[in-house]
Amino acid sequence: MTDTACLYRRRMNGSDNVRGADNQQERLWICGWIAGFVDGEGCFSVPIFRNHKAKLRWQVQPQFVVTQSASSRDVLEELVSIFGCGKECVNRRHDDHREQSALCSVKRLTDLRDVIVPHFEEHQLRTSKSEDFERFVRVLRLMEERKHLTMSGLIEIAEIVETMNRRKPSEVLRILRDQTPTTSQVHR
Repeated sequence: MTDTACLYRRRMNGSDNVRGADNQQERLWICGWIAGFVDGEGCFSVPIFRNHKAKLRWQVQPQFVVTQSASSRDVLEELVSIFGCGKECVNRRHDDHREQSALCSVKRLTDLRDVIVPHFEEHQLRTSKSEDFERFVRVLRLMEERKHLTMSGLIEIAEIVETMNRRKPSEVLRILRDQTPTTSQVHR
């Protein structure tokens, strides 16, 4: 277990007082609040992008992200503090809103595996994000098996990613499939 995971477990079990969580009821309330908040404002995503330094020229970067308007950024700082991992920052874009947005993101694989996944396995999401979370966990497990380092594994991950977050068909998946020789091409 990583140091971050140990810190998180101590906080959630009462050794470190999370936001005054000195009893089981308060800890359960905080965990339920986090699950509900993430159901509304969170996202489990797996961007796949070109990286010419990577062996296959593609990189898989799973991430857990929660967004809020910049004026509510203190809530995101609290998430970083509770989880003991991730970063909070302001996104300078305004999109269709009148103020900047802020986000909390966790990208380190060990933090995702040892902190974020166990938290949401124990405190389950209730919206369609629960299905995205399950797919996210499948991708992390494939990465632990180092499947993202093979073309067939990369395609398998891209196929899972295409079903997440109500995405449009993936251009990455088409490109990856075009790069993989078919059986007839291999035997020529």
